[in-house]
Amino acid sequence: MLHGCCANEQSSTLKSQVATESEDFSVYKDNISKTVLGIILGGGAGTRLYPLTKKRAKPAVPLGANFRLIDIPVSNCINSGINKIYCLTQFNSASLNRHLTNAYSFLTSTINTRSYVEVLAASQTPVNQTWFQGTADAVRKYYWLFEDAMREGVQDFLILAGDHLYRMDYSEFVYAHRTSGADVTIAASPCDEKRSRSFGLMKIDSTGRITEFAEKPSGRKLEAMKVDTTVLGLDPEKAKEQPYIASLGIYLMKADKLKDLLLDHYPEANDFGSEVIPGANELGAHVQAYLFEGYWMDIGTIEAFYNANLDMCGADPIFSFYDTDAPIFTASRFLPPSKILDAELSASIIGDGCVIKSGSKIIRSVIGLRSLVGENCIVENSLLMGADYYETLEECEAVPGCLPIGLGPNTHLRGCIIDKNVRIGANVKLINKEGVSEANLEDRGLIIKDGIIVSVKDTIIPSGTYI
Repeated sequence: MLHGCCANEQSSTLKSQVATESEDFSVYKDNISKTVLGIILGGGAGTRLYPLTKKRAKPAVPLGANFRLIDIPVSNCINSGINKIYCLTQFNSASLNRHLTNAYSFLTSTINTRSYVEVLAASQTPVNQTWFQGTADAVRKYYWLFEDAMREGVQDFLILAGDHLYRMDYSEFVYAHRTSGADVTIAASPCDEKRSRSFGLMKIDSTGRITEFAEKPSGRKLEAMKVDTTVLGLDPEKAKEQPYIASLGIYLMKADKLKDLLLDHYPEANDFGSEVIPGANELGAHVQAYLFEGYWMDIGTIEAFYNANLDMCGADPIFSFYDTDAPIFTASRFLPPSKILDAELSASIIGDGCVIKSGSKIIRSVIGLRSLVGENCIVENSLLMGADYYETLEECEAVPGCLPIGLGPNTHLRGCIIDKNVRIGANVKLINKEGVSEANLEDRGLIIKDGIIVSVKDTIIPSGTYI
């Protein structure tokens, strides 16, 4: 796989690729934990993922039965040797903070006390009386803390999003950034016209240096951003299908350049993608593209989140958690194995500690931690997030009608996302037979987005409910 920006023999890309195979790169990678700080942007209120973000920050949303969204960028950092990591958020950060504490305390206990994964929640101070106004503003408000890291040897800041699904070795990214002499390096990918409308687009010269930006352009502006993507190493046929270069929202910045941009030149800028990065280019900073050819998905919407989870169910998924060289870490829960009692499973993922009772059918679905599926249920093309805890009979009796957490008998789900701790009674059908695209049924604990039925966390769906 070719990583970098260009395909010709004189390009910095090829030099970087050769360098990463050398002995010097191995020595360099050992030092990356001291010189790079990871900053994960937790995002705002997460309205596009609502109601999954009603009671939690966006990075804390469960993923793939056993994981959470935040585990992706944190694991990529750890696997790349980056062990100083902050996650910036300001909405519903309690569960995120708890998860990071439970999952990544091993960094300080097994690696060294200079390693950490911490949440930086928005807070008001005598100097700053406002909440985060955007990604750039969030970093600016905590820059005083990042300066402490600089005094300890940090040279570059790796700025990531908390709602992207991909696996990437950032050490190669850092090496290409430093060998090119760039002030800012952006991970980029070629894309077609349909996908291009959702991205910030770039133009580059023959060395991979970015010469022009456009944030989610349309019409003539979109047409003007077409480039010859054979410079990225694509063959002519594929380059014709993918004539745009998209920013993946993965940025690497020299520490002093970040200060220069955020505090000196653009003290009012709120967003990296639409303000700070284009501004750096206008100021004459060296802004470089870095080609990433692996699987990458923005899962910031209900539809994208739903599809990303179900796409993991096949025999050969585009993204898999099974990679011994680059594992995805999460909290150790010490749950019992899942129990399947005379049920039928097909192309599905089953998390830890589940019980699926007799006569039930699970078809192309993701079943999360501690899920209880009653007798004769049908779950097809659905995502069950499971439960935060097991409950006793006494605890259940405290709930009206004593509905246990999970699916009651004879329940049928199709095209659903069932959030954690939801109690669904017997003979419930959530199948959206009419194909309704959007509907607000939150008074009943449900919302339909993009045709997907989504439950609110901790809600109760009475027996006999039909959607």
